[in-house]
Amino acid sequence: QVQLVESGGGLVQAGGSLRLSCAASGRAFGAYAMGWFRQAPGKERDFVAAISWIGGSTYYADSVKGRFTISRDNAKNTLYLQMNSLKPEDTAVYYCAAKRTIVVPTTAYEYDYWGQGTQVTVSS
Repeated sequence: QVQLVESGGGLVQAGGSLRLSCAASGRAFGAYAMGWFRQAPGKERDFVAAISWIGGSTYYADSVKGRFTISRDNAKNTLYLQMNSLKPEDTAVYYCAAKRTIVVPTTAYEYDYWGQGTQVTVSS
C-alpha cells in the first residue's frame, strides 16, 4: 500500500509556471506506475500525464503536451509535474495516483491509490 501527498499548487498568472510534487510513503514506490489527473468544478477527473515505474515511458494528454513534464525520483519517493505556459483552462484540483503495474494506466478508474489533491488556479 502507498500513501500520496501532493503539494506545490497555488495561484499563478497565465503564462507562468508551477511544479507539483507528490510524496509517496510505503514500500516499493519504484514498482508503481504514477499518474497526474485534474478535476475542475462540475467536471470529471481528467488524465493529465503518467509515467512508468522506472520512468522510461511517459504519456500526456493532448491539452498539456509540450507544456507539462512528468518525472519521478524513486530514491526520494517523489513524483513531479512541471507545468509551464499555464492557461486559465488549466485551473483545477490536481491529483496524483499510483498503481502497482508495468503497464501504465491513463484512465482514473485504473488507479488504486490517490492523494488528496492540490489546487492550481491560473488567472488571465
